[in-house]
Amino acid sequence: MTAAELARDVLTVLDSRGLTLASAESCTGGMVASAITDIPGASAVFLGGVVAYSNDSKQRLLLVPAQTLATYGAVSSQTALDMAKGVAGAMGSDCAVSITGIAGPDGGSAEKPVGTVWFGFSIQGVATAELAHFSGDRRAIRQAATSWALERLLVLVNRTNELDNPRKAGVSFP
Repeated sequence: MTAAELARDVLTVLDSRGLTLASAESCTGGMVASAITDIPGASAVFLGGVVAYSNDSKQRLLLVPAQTLATYGAVSSQTALDMAKGVAGAMGSDCAVSITGIAGPDGGSAEKPVGTVWFGFSIQGVATAELAHFSGDRRAIRQAATSWALERLLVLVNRTNELDNPRKAGVSFP
């Protein structure tokens, strides 16, 4: 599925369950938010997103502790989790997705090569982080990370059994 198709499906599922979404992105630079907001009616579900590219913006806008960044780095499970929880809190959303990684062509290391991307998810207060590795040029890595984030978000939301606020009538997403 394309990012556009995944975004539509994410919005449809979240809307049917009365859940809202926010995003926090670093290496994708807002590509998840863009895919979501390309869908008419997205504002019924999507509350907003933060592109926190620098460590300073991760700290100030998403409340990622400086100690987390110093100890684990910006590209880590801990930072991804803090970003997801931070944006959910800042936006007041039920669900959040975060992405932090190394899109290249520079910036990689033996421990964290180019294409290393951590994802954070917060679904109704339950946070988890997942790691994926992508190959290709910068554009390919960013596109793959965007689609991967939307696909995993869809899977995780579909696994959620406790629905606190089901909607009676939803928005139809084209």
